[in-house]
Amino acid sequence: MDGPRDPRASRDPRADRGSATYRSALIALFCAGVATFAQMYSPQGLLPAIAREFGVSAGASSWTVGATTIGVAAGVLPWARVSDRLGRVRTMRWATGAAMLLGLAVPFAPGFETMLALRAVEGFALAGIPALAVTSLVETVRPRALGGAVGMYVAGTTLGGLVGRIFAGAVEEPFGWRAGMVAVAVLAAGMTVCFIALVPATQLPREATGGVLQAILTNLSQPGVLVLIMHAFLTMGGFVAAYNALAFRLVMPPYALTLVQVSWLFLAYLAGTLTSSSVWRLTRRASPTAVMLGSLGVMGAGLALTLAAPLTVVIAGLVLFTGGFFAAHTIASGLIGRRAAGTPGASQAPPLYNLGYYAGSSLLGWAGTAAFSSSGWSGTAAMTGGAILLAAALAWSYARTQGGIARADRA
Repeated sequence: MDGPRDPRASRDPRADRGSATYRSALIALFCAGVATFAQMYSPQGLLPAIAREFGVSAGASSWTVGATTIGVAAGVLPWARVSDRLGRVRTMRWATGAAMLLGLAVPFAPGFETMLALRAVEGFALAGIPALAVTSLVETVRPRALGGAVGMYVAGTTLGGLVGRIFAGAVEEPFGWRAGMVAVAVLAAGMTVCFIALVPATQLPREATGGVLQAILTNLSQPGVLVLIMHAFLTMGGFVAAYNALAFRLVMPPYALTLVQVSWLFLAYLAGTLTSSSVWRLTRRASPTAVMLGSLGVMGAGLALTLAAPLTVVIAGLVLFTGGFFAAHTIASGLIGRRAAGTPGASQAPPLYNLGYYAGSSLLGWAGTAAFSSSGWSGTAAMTGGAILLAAALAWSYARTQGGIARADRA
């Protein structure tokens, strides 16, 4: 016999697990995640070819990715503000449509500077999805279903990052890097159409946030929210730095891989797909903070393995590194709304998290590639390892103020 029902749940208009609306929301946001991240990171495996064609350094070529993530970082708060007026779904549809058109134009840029400018504008358009995905899920599905829903969205982002890199690399070898980026843009356009067709309307009234500055200050004054924003900056920055430098490391001796061979190493993203879609199940037995710290430990262990010379060990380390990162990111993405709940401007907390996320991708991603140019892989690994350790120290310090790791963020 079923236990007593929570009367508040029966009055909640949001969708529960298993409902048609819940499934539509998950499929739509999954498609949006694929489209967004396929476009965002498709040049990453092509950086050596881009550097050769335009005659720029490894560090400069990394701005092909960095310009887009800067655009995303600049766009998350404005898109969130627009959505307060126009609605989450309508805003995301406009953003993805604009990004689709820009993605088709970028590969035809005649020069490096023009390409960077277009990529930055494309990033601003793409920001509409990460800015609003978690907020729209909060307003569409019930709290007990939110962790799994966020995990599915993050799984879509991992597959998008994987498919964008591999598809671009596979097409690049016979047809060139521009054709590789066009192929990814066409794929992303198809996923965008699916998102626009499937995304359901949100079920809660939009929050009246007042002034954006006040909402930002309110969120930043909460230590738990601030720690997660710093977590996003540090871990995403280290993650992108490692993957940027990896392409250059592996095309050099003693590995001397081709770009298409390097692109296949992005299959490590499947580890992120697995961990992001399942990591919330671990919170039934341990606190979310404990799971997040464990995930950072896995990420650090994987990074340490990449310092070895054998390619098989490097690949094993990359798998652990990737799986640990996306597990930690999924937990942090789910916690940001919980820690901000009940405060003015709570809907601005996920966009602020994404601002930190993409600012880290841009700044530390560039710094990690520059570290590779000056000190090799050990320089990039040292920078990334320091970022992971600092993120873990911040999470542990905050947990201490909440009664310890075992109790922090328990539902």
